[in-house]
Amino acid sequence: MASIIRLYIDSPLIEDGLIELPSDQAHYVNNVMRLKVGDKLALFNGREGEWSATITQARKKNCTLQVGKKTRQQESCPDLMLVFAPIKKQRLDFIMEKATELGVSRFQPVITKRTIVSKIRTDRLHAQTIEASEQCERLNIPEVLEAVSLPQLIQDWSKDRTLFVLNEHGGSKPILEGLQQFVGKSCGPCAFLVGPEGGFDPSELDLLEKLQNVVPLSVGPRILRADTAALAAISCWQSVLGDWQAPLRDRFNEEE
Repeated sequence: MASIIRLYIDSPLIEDGLIELPSDQAHYVNNVMRLKVGDKLALFNGREGEWSATITQARKKNCTLQVGKKTRQQESCPDLMLVFAPIKKQRLDFIMEKATELGVSRFQPVITKRTIVSKIRTDRLHAQTIEASEQCERLNIPEVLEAVSLPQLIQDWSKDRTLFVLNEHGGSKPILEGLQQFVGKSCGPCAFLVGPEGGFDPSELDLLEKLQNVVPLSVGPRILRADTAALAAISCWQSVLGDWQAPLRDRFNEEE
């Protein structure tokens, strides 16, 4: 059975309610996917679970949906933040897409001394997370925060959030060893900090070491690109401390 198309809708979802799609989504449904009146979709808004919907009107630039019944209760992802120094567009897009699929709940761009890319369009990054959430069957959309400098990030850092710093220099624990110390006890909200392609400046590492809840981690003996390191670390965290150990829902029976 073909997967049903999912759309994120930033409006309340009520049984039998009518929703007029924005022009970009109407174009996607009508002209890209070529759906017709009577075809079904799935809708979610990040707050009220997932709902079935049926196309009741489909014109070239307009599409109206009638909301059906709720098919999934609202779920949440673990409170895992990815703090990253911006990199080139193609690789940054890859990070946003894959980290969303892996369950990151918040993205925080940070400007370091060696950051090359300083202009960040958070609206475009947010659009990336919406598209990835639609594809991977998430029921919430990760938050994308405005970029801040590393000193400002450190100054404002919450004492309740553990910060795992990916550092290729000596003295960092292997990632599994560092994560396993939290198994069986809550480490609370967490974040991974990934530096720029050139790594952190030594003065920045000195600042980070002054935070009480910082855990330096290594992701192996090889030097990884920033996007590779971020996704490898998130995957390790999910397998040890995250929701990868949760039972899977029977999505195939849901589609029948």
